[in-house]
Amino acid sequence: MLVVNIDGASRGNPGPAGIGVVFVRDNTRITEYKEFIGKKTNNQAEYAALKKALQIASTFDNELTVLSDSQLIVNQRNKLYRVRSKQLKIIFREISNLERRFKMVIYKHIPREKNEYADLLANQAIDEHNNKYQNNAVRSMAAVKTQS
Repeated sequence: MLVVNIDGASRGNPGPAGIGVVFVRDNTRITEYKEFIGKKTNNQAEYAALKKALQIASTFDNELTVLSDSQLIVNQRNKLYRVRSKQLKIIFREISNLERRFKMVIYKHIPREKNEYADLLANQAIDEHNNKYQNNAVRSMAAVKTQS
């Protein structure tokens, strides 16, 4: 069975956001994924990480355990909490459709300290985007100065 750690990060709520996903089989990391996803709330980022995890995981296995430090995600996917946000309801339905690709999907809550690598990836995605944006701004300013 494939195990996937997911995390979404948002700096500000909403703010610049990223996702991190780590795929593990037999206690060995087989691949990872990170992406800057624009301006999102933390819950939107968490759900975006889950959606991407399901999209990628379907290429590896049909049985999946998803580990998340988001109690909201785990409890909503396990039908213990209702989804109230209109925006989250949309992605919730998309995820339900993606789950049909699998024979089994198990959701488990884990402490934040057991999800550090997925968190690191999510934050790296934001940092890399911010650095790219800052570097482009510095180059633009330099170009303006050389034209003067």
